Amino acid sequence: MKAYEILNNPFLNKGTAFTKDERQKLGLEGLLPPEVQTLEQQAAQTYELFNRKDSLLQKREFLMRIFSTNRTLFFKVFSEHVAEMMPIVYDPVISESIERFSHEFIDPEYAAYITEDNIDQIDTILERAADDRDIRLIVVTDAEEILGIGDWGTNGVDISVGKLMVYTAAAGINPEWVLPIVLDVGTNRKELLEDPLYLGIRKNRITGDTYNKFIETFVRHVETKFPKLYLHWEDFGRDHATEILKTYRPQIATFNDDVQGTGIISLAGILGALKISGDKLTDKKYVCFGAGTAGVGIANLVMTEMMAQGLSEDEARSRFYLVDKQGLLFDDMPDLTVEQKSFARKRSEFSNAHELTNLHAVVKAVQPGILIGTSTAPGTFTKEVIQEMAKHVERPIIFPLSNPTKLAEASAQDLLTWTDGKALIATGVPYDPIEFNGVTYDIGQANNALIYPGVGLGVLAVNASRLSDKMISAAAHALQGLVDTTKPGAATLPPVEKLTEFSRTVAKAVAECAIKEGLAEKQNVDDAIDAIVWKPEYK
Repeated sequence: MKAYEILNNPFLNKGTAFTKDERQKLGLEGLLPPEVQTLEQQAAQTYELFNRKDSLLQKREFLMRIFSTNRTLFFKVFSEHVAEMMPIVYDPVISESIERFSHEFIDPEYAAYITEDNIDQIDTILERAADDRDIRLIVVTDAEEILGIGDWGTNGVDISVGKLMVYTAAAGINPEWVLPIVLDVGTNRKELLEDPLYLGIRKNRITGDTYNKFIETFVRHVETKFPKLYLHWEDFGRDHATEILKTYRPQIATFNDDVQGTGIISLAGILGALKISGDKLTDKKYVCFGAGTAGVGIANLVMTEMMAQGLSEDEARSRFYLVDKQGLLFDDMPDLTVEQKSFARKRSEFSNAHELTNLHAVVKAVQPGILIGTSTAPGTFTKEVIQEMAKHVERPIIFPLSNPTKLAEASAQDLLTWTDGKALIATGVPYDPIEFNGVTYDIGQANNALIYPGVGLGVLAVNASRLSDKMISAAAHALQGLVDTTKPGAATLPPVEKLTEFSRTVAKAVAECAIKEGLAEKQNVDDAIDAIVWKPEYK
């Protein structure tokens, strides 16, 4: 390999940390400044430069330059400052990066771009993208519903890149094992179709049988090419996300973060809140505002947990009320998705069914103990709604999960104020501790990064053949068990600062459950995890 090929390969490049012997042997002598630095010196220098950047977007762009040139250095810095850098590397700053991707494109970031026009060459594309690496984890998106910003076509590749960064920083997944993929099946965003600088396919999204066949071809080829693969789906539209998962979950080790990850972290938060209040999940009524992929996914996992705690399916389902833009979902509504229909209510249950067209009316009628927001409709958890809920339950569990901040259903400060500090809160965005009536409240962030890296590590460590419901429940319980309920103002979820520690706890629970279910060979789980955890160190 030529000298500049080494320096331009982020998996091999050490930059100024190449020793004098390495420079001599690899033909790098005279191609680098003469001073030899340690990785620690490089990391300190990088962090200093990071702090000089004026805006969050500039900070992200700087970190992406490091990522593109030296993976080890990038992950050394990221892992040492994970809580500070998580919102910059991923959500919410990544949203702006995605919107500007085509206009500011510099580096393809070792991703694969699969389209209708090239899917007949998919084996060759995967071969080139892997570049002789042992790919064990793929994050794939079709970018139809990116975070709270919607359809961004091929620009959405950044969401796959960012997700994989978190897997490595949080759980030690070897960056040489991962591959980000975007399935560019078109876009329905007019501004992209008319943008002369847009880098994606310029046509409306394919749908129906054509889309399903495209997905089937993709799955068949990646599973054949990478036999130890764990396949993670990200930000697919609600008409596809659940159906894709339902189709392939019985066959392969696969996971959808919007359907399952948000559900796991929300369930963990609810269990943490109940641990604080001392209440039982099976006694609660549940309202979700926003009945898309995430909202229905959370409801399904919480319902499954209720059944695990002794309720029949009918008893559990009767406790769920889903609200969308048209109000409470009723079974006679013509435009319900398949997933929504399973939770839709009958009008005969209510004497005032015709009035249940807004959240306040529903909360007043249902009197829920749990209120989840996945609507991306800002400010919709109003004082009127929250105080109505607080009339009927001592410790209301309220999770405004929409992000970024401008899309949140309510702020944590308002929820504490409106409930006199009694609300048990988790949010979709990070909050500093809040002082209220002499108590410091730690606000749990329902950040999927607390869950999905550990789940992936557990699956990969024991090479589990599938990700089952019991493995998912084990992940939620493992995280809930880390909540400290001994002090006033305790959070419902553990802090992001301890992400790497929690990822291992979750991984161990998932791996042990896989072995117990016969989805992986018997082995010592701690040894299996130790054997694959990667650390940012130069070799």
